[in-house]
Amino acid sequence: MDLGLQDRVYLVTGATRGLGFATARELAADGAKVIITGRSEQTVAEAAGRLGGDVFGMVADNADPAAADRLVTAAHERHGRLDGVLISVGGPPAGSHETVTDDQWQSAFETVFLGAVRLARTAAARLGEGGVIGFVLSGSVHEPIPGLAVSNGLRPGLAGFAKSLADEVGPRGIRVVGLLPGRIDTDRVRSLDAMTGDADAARERSSAAIPLRRYGTPEEFGRAAAFLLSPAASYISGVMFPVDGGARRGF
Repeated sequence: MDLGLQDRVYLVTGATRGLGFATARELAADGAKVIITGRSEQTVAEAAGRLGGDVFGMVADNADPAAADRLVTAAHERHGRLDGVLISVGGPPAGSHETVTDDQWQSAFETVFLGAVRLARTAAARLGEGGVIGFVLSGSVHEPIPGLAVSNGLRPGLAGFAKSLADEVGPRGIRVVGLLPGRIDTDRVRSLDAMTGDADAARERSSAAIPLRRYGTPEEFGRAAAFLLSPAASYISGVMFPVDGGARRGF
């Protein structure tokens, strides 16, 4: 299948590693022009070098109120257009309601929630018909994950915003999608497994609860994201799409 990505322009945040990086790699491999972001010059430069293709890196923090306009403007100045964004950030701190501090909640809200809303709003104002806005969310949108109180609190709200946004921008031909990764073999998930005190046992337990009986790979997530962001998915909008090996039990 030709996804129709050739020469389209995408902005992918948090793309120096993990799910954002995997998505940027798939987009670039299919001929898209990609702007990636990260929070340090070194990691952005290294990621852009590893990706190859027409990839341009920018240092940006989603929590910075000025970042959204700067990134969207850069896409238009560099390529004359913007076709889509994937809003991905590192996972918020793990912990329970007893251990997560007010400062951690505030920082996570600024980055995970408000930063994402701000970038989506800015992109929506400048996307044309056929544009797409994607959010990397979590399975916690549907079911709380033990030990991740912040994610459980913020991700469902962001999914609600994404659904509202889909209704509002749909008449202009702009799509909005959410991706719900399950246990994908990233640094983040390996770190969460390690926090249990026995990473191998944690992985075995989690794998046993997944119908496919294994963790997903970043490449598998990246391919799903690239499809949803592409013109090949032109009639898919307003959905929360699980990439979890069947772990979600609901319809």
